[in-house]
Amino acid sequence: MAKQPQPISPVKNFFAGGFGGVCLVFVGHPLDTIKVRLQTQPKPQPGQSPLYSGTFDCFRKTLVGEGVRGLYRGMAAPIIGVTPMFAVCFFGFGLGKRLQQRKPDDVLTYPQLFAAGMLSGVFTTVIMAPGERIKCLLQIQAATGETKYSGSLDCAKQLYREAGIRGVYKGTVLTLMRDVPASGMYFMTYEWLKNILTPEGKSVSDLSVPRILFAGGLAGIFNWAVAIPPDVLKSRFQTAPPGKYANGFRDVLRELIREEGVSSLYKGFTAVMIRAFPANAACFLGFEVAMKFLNWIAPGL
Repeated sequence: MAKQPQPISPVKNFFAGGFGGVCLVFVGHPLDTIKVRLQTQPKPQPGQSPLYSGTFDCFRKTLVGEGVRGLYRGMAAPIIGVTPMFAVCFFGFGLGKRLQQRKPDDVLTYPQLFAAGMLSGVFTTVIMAPGERIKCLLQIQAATGETKYSGSLDCAKQLYREAGIRGVYKGTVLTLMRDVPASGMYFMTYEWLKNILTPEGKSVSDLSVPRILFAGGLAGIFNWAVAIPPDVLKSRFQTAPPGKYANGFRDVLRELIREEGVSSLYKGFTAVMIRAFPANAACFLGFEVAMKFLNWIAPGL
């Protein structure tokens, strides 16, 4: 049985989650850029070498060709979207826990925490899908040398002008396929690790900073272990020319398996895993710090 602090406040989760999300983006965006470029690089012609031989080669070429700013390319979209997105994500998790409680002091099981986490993945898709679409387009644009979009807002305007709201939300189903199970794993793992790392006789809310960082970082690893295959499909689909994949993710999946094998579903794995630990450690530490602050200034909220 899981032991979480009581009572659960979805409102506090909302504000603390927003702050945690900002911490995640600042720490993790450079490796997210590398991940997307690896996932979307074109298949090399016979006899030619791939654009990037791996994570570190992509990192080196980006740094040499574009400087540090290149690693933070497209960050405006996730920064604008991440605060409400993570706020909604943690709110959804808090609400999912609250809905499963018959009494305020009920302790939830790990399957119940997984279900609450999946609800948070549904909540975030409305914000996440367009932000991911814009971010991916800007990240690969810099790698190809094109200048179609001058920034996040210009990208959003052009997408809307070309295909309406459907163009902005392209890849929503794949975002759901990625985030619903991955979010369940994310939050369940974090709560499980917090319980394991809490010394006997102590409260989970008194967990030390290093233990929070470890639990949050490892939760990020578990999250991405589930999320990478649909994330690869999503990146390919969202950055493809209009009409290329008429049947959606099924066409993307068939093409990838046919041309590059099953291993292609784990493109960017190294970059994702290197990013996952520090980014999510920062996210959960930011969340816990913000939650303690909110409990101090508004204990009855």
